[in-house]
Amino acid sequence: MKMGARNKTPYVVAMVLQVIFATTLVISKVAFDQGLSTFVYIFYRQVVAAAVLLPLAFALERRNAPALSCRILLKMFLYTFMGSTLGMTLYNTSLKYTSATVGSAFGNSVPVVTFFLALMLSLQGRAKMTGMALCLTGVLLIALYAGPSLRPLNRHRVFGSHHNGHDPVTHISRSLWITWTFLMLVACGAWSTWFILQGLLLKEYPNKLVLTLIQCLFGTVQSGLVAVAIDRDLSKWKLGFDLSLLAVAYSGIVGTAICFYLQTWCVDMKGPVFLVMWNPLSLLLTAFCSSLIGETVHLGSILGGIVLVGGLYSMLWGKNKEESQNETDGGQEEDEEVEGKETVEKEATPSHQQV
Repeated sequence: MKMGARNKTPYVVAMVLQVIFATTLVISKVAFDQGLSTFVYIFYRQVVAAAVLLPLAFALERRNAPALSCRILLKMFLYTFMGSTLGMTLYNTSLKYTSATVGSAFGNSVPVVTFFLALMLSLQGRAKMTGMALCLTGVLLIALYAGPSLRPLNRHRVFGSHHNGHDPVTHISRSLWITWTFLMLVACGAWSTWFILQGLLLKEYPNKLVLTLIQCLFGTVQSGLVAVAIDRDLSKWKLGFDLSLLAVAYSGIVGTAICFYLQTWCVDMKGPVFLVMWNPLSLLLTAFCSSLIGETVHLGSILGGIVLVGGLYSMLWGKNKEESQNETDGGQEEDEEVEGKETVEKEATPSHQQV
């Protein structure tokens, strides 16, 4: 029974992560629309995450953590730049010029890129390829086809309108929208690479909490340098007791510190592909939350979401069949090995007639 519960834990963690992704996206997007600088936001987010993880790592892992070599530290620094600094900067800046639903949709291109990078095709490759094609189709549908706007669940914007009194998304030019959506795809490619590299790094340095902390510290330094270089206006660095502070606190504690650790744990337990295959669920949650707070949701987002979920379950089915086949093959090989040993022992042992 304990083993069954343990086998279900990665699935629960993956679903919790999607809830975190969706809520972080919606809160961050609204904060960006109200004037929060994306570069300052990323820096503060990393600072909060590191501040949360540092005392935990010191209290729990100061005696158990393996030694850190210069080679491992250099890898952590480079991987952090790839997945955290580059990926997060491009993604959040693109989010500012598009919408939370589009941001969530493009997050679903991560499984496609990760599948190709991981080279995980098998006998169930048809289901996986179908799932990848559906995910990519859904992403392009949401990015390039808006369709008619649907009536939000809440007609009044919960957090108020933009400073000019209009929905900021509707006043972004189509060319700017498309440009930033494809830059968002670049960000997702960086994240896909980070997922693969994270899985490899865990084999060299298996302490998940310390690994997460160090990457947050590196991310703080890197994002701080980027923010200082781009946003030199000191007024943009001030946070009041408003939605900007909430966005920084929530994304730092939940969206980065807790989320990064859970991601690392999940990658270690089930691999990078398993984790990113759950991303389509965050799209539906994001669309629902956006509509709930009065944001405009378009028909293209709903249609794309349906296609993405179909791709998700196709890939999950293929991966589940692959794991079942591997377990069956492993059991057969073990049985054959046992039978072979028994045959050898029987032949090597003299019978009563021989004696």
